[in-house]
Amino acid sequence: MPRPIMRAENLTQASPVRVAIVTLDSHLGAAVARAQTALDAEGAGIEVTLHAASEWAGLPSALDRCRAAVAQADLVVVAMMFLDEHIQAILPTLKARRDDCKGLVAVMSSAEVVKLTRIGKLDMGVEQTGPLALLKRLRGKPKAGGSSGAGQMKMLRRLPKILKYIPGKAQDLRAYFLSMQYFLAGSDDNIANMLRYLVGRYGGGRAIEAQAPLEYPETGVYHPKLPGRMAESAEALPQSGDNGTVGLLVMRSYILSGDARHYDGAIAALEARGLRVIPAFASGLDARPAVERFFMKDGAPVVDAVVSLTGFSLVGGPAYNDSSAAADILSRLDVPYIAAHALEFQTLEEWRGGARGLTPVEATIMVAIPEIDGATGPTVFGGRSGAISGHCEGCDRSCDFTHGASARDMNVCAERAEMLARRVEKMIRLRRARRAERRIALTIFNFPPNAGATGTAAFLSVFESLFNTLGALRDAGYAVEVPESVDALRDRVLKGNADRFGQDANVHARISADDHVRREPHLDEIERQWGPAPGRQLTDGRDIFVLGEQFGNVFVGIQPGFGYEGDPMRLLFERGFAPTHAFSAYYRWLREDFDAHAVLHFGTHGALEFMPGKQTGLGGDDWPDRLIGDLPNLYLYAANNPSEGSLAKRRANATLISYMTPPLAAAGLYRGLLDLKASLERHRASLPEAVQERAELAVLIQAQAAAVDLCDAEPEWGDPDARIAAMTGKILELEYALIPHGLHIVGQPPNAEERADMMAAVAEAAHNANPPRAALEALVAGATPEAAAKAHGGEITVLRQVAELDRLLSKDTELPALIAALDGRFIRPAPGGDLLRSPDVLPTGRNL
Repeated sequence: MPRPIMRAENLTQASPVRVAIVTLDSHLGAAVARAQTALDAEGAGIEVTLHAASEWAGLPSALDRCRAAVAQADLVVVAMMFLDEHIQAILPTLKARRDDCKGLVAVMSSAEVVKLTRIGKLDMGVEQTGPLALLKRLRGKPKAGGSSGAGQMKMLRRLPKILKYIPGKAQDLRAYFLSMQYFLAGSDDNIANMLRYLVGRYGGGRAIEAQAPLEYPETGVYHPKLPGRMAESAEALPQSGDNGTVGLLVMRSYILSGDARHYDGAIAALEARGLRVIPAFASGLDARPAVERFFMKDGAPVVDAVVSLTGFSLVGGPAYNDSSAAADILSRLDVPYIAAHALEFQTLEEWRGGARGLTPVEATIMVAIPEIDGATGPTVFGGRSGAISGHCEGCDRSCDFTHGASARDMNVCAERAEMLARRVEKMIRLRRARRAERRIALTIFNFPPNAGATGTAAFLSVFESLFNTLGALRDAGYAVEVPESVDALRDRVLKGNADRFGQDANVHARISADDHVRREPHLDEIERQWGPAPGRQLTDGRDIFVLGEQFGNVFVGIQPGFGYEGDPMRLLFERGFAPTHAFSAYYRWLREDFDAHAVLHFGTHGALEFMPGKQTGLGGDDWPDRLIGDLPNLYLYAANNPSEGSLAKRRANATLISYMTPPLAAAGLYRGLLDLKASLERHRASLPEAVQERAELAVLIQAQAAAVDLCDAEPEWGDPDARIAAMTGKILELEYALIPHGLHIVGQPPNAEERADMMAAVAEAAHNANPPRAALEALVAGATPEAAAKAHGGEITVLRQVAELDRLLSKDTELPALIAALDGRFIRPAPGGDLLRSPDVLPTGRNL
């Protein structure tokens, strides 16, 4: 037994000491409840309540209860208060109670919250000196790329021992660090002992003995079948399947608090697919120690994929993230990295029944920030249930959660966990298959969707790029037949037997109406929208046509139209809409009949990611999820369109590989077009019910369009939606007219003249400079910036920057990235944007 760290003697009081714990989420709920039971059994005279900020937005009464509890508490413990909306909701109450209660301890929170700490002689609202200044060392800003988390945890364990024999204020600082230790290792015992310790020292309560914080492994593995559920060696894990190995990142805090049923369900789902699972944890919010210890050996990966279930960045949490450090270690690991998440700010029923999906906070913390690390495949896998009966009402499975000890317990969403496991299995299948055995489906579009010519994409010469891609696949060892020319490729895809069937392209496969009716699981929904099978699109009344052509193990298919003319973005907001029979049949054919190892959507953009359903955090009832299923989805995407690219990532499970969009002539005019285009995209993505926002954007769009002579400034548009739709098409036409060197071709870097033109355009747009043309041509020819400046003039700083640009432009990075993605390797993240404004979009071939 650990020795007691303090004992309060001869302190009695008639009424219990009230302790209010305010924290980010509910994962300590069951541990606090069990701690309360233990304290009641020993007659400690402590009443504790836990308040989760994640509940406040959806349940205002929970915030009211929190404020009331803080206002009456003798002791207040605050942790993980980082989000501004949470801080502002409770900060006035904390400030009002701070000087009237017996103590307030704020740990692992924003500076304005931590400064409210006041226990004994320790007041963090004033400048600290002497031993108290040690706090600044622990809370110092993390250094980019450094393993600051492990070092801080080591210091946290040492400080109470260092401070133990220093009298005066140092003892209160020691109490602060001990409270943090208890909380970070929040098991039942540690939570109970934290309460005993704080009440015994600061609560004026009866004599209470508190044990020192129990210590647990800083890094380790977890499994529900392990004795004690934790171990420090992966060899202790149960032996499981041989279909591949998955590194699973979990949070130690959930394990210690006994709130890990969602992890158990995810582990079971993965193991049911025949996968070996290594569930690993680190003590803080920096997962790199766990990755290096359990997922790598001698610098090489021992896993085929990594799935993070933490809901946070790989390096960091809600307060900060070090995406550069995360991308570095993931690049070393070089396996697919998938970020799944459990719901924290709503119940499973609220999520499943809502049109939005994730809340804005969830979408930011759990999806957008991990994407900056390079994560893909954001998938909900669990959460808390609000069902009074204990049976989740989120879908027709009606999962039984009555085994939970608390309504706040995490549970797995079985349907989503199974989809996550299937997707991981298929990604590993792709990675482990020999190149010559892989079947790849390249899908091309009409751009703009339902309006452009077949086989077009934004700023991309599709068939020339396809031809180069097929050649690269052949050279890499794929079983692919490459036509003798670009024209031959185009003819085989777009002509072939098209005239015989009266179609716009070659009919590669036919799916009988009877087969479609038998195999389409969502037939009723499609028929309500489009009538009986086989529908009216891509059919002769008997069969549904799959358009395209097969070249060995590579199929080049044409995504069917989505059924309506106009912008596919509108589909996002169409409740009750369904894809056509042909659209659904196409993706089922890729998954089941062609049995593709992966689909590569070729160019910006199609309609899959715009199909109806939740905006983020999709479920099994949402059409993009139904259509792509478990098929690994790679997407060659224009670097200048990250906003719509994010839809493909979040709604269609896509890993993006960026391609360069050619810079346009007339840079001065183009700057105005970019501003106008950004406003148009905001308008497209806005919800129909956001009437005020859309009206304000319409006024702005008219003014911006008038500034570049695309419309009159007055009178104000009477039908803004129609005018804005027309303006979007006009912008695309104008952009194409301003391209000086033609559309981009994947696998063909710009030539010397084109690179010099691009360098000049970037120098003007990004640096407001005009280097001599001779200096730029010298750089392209291989001269150093110093030599070019000496011979031809020009500002050396600008020449150095455009010389780096030339280095990046001169190398093909897109085809190698496509090959790497098809090998199931990690694709580094990259910012998106226009080359003139954001030169850091280079090198392309990265995950937007």
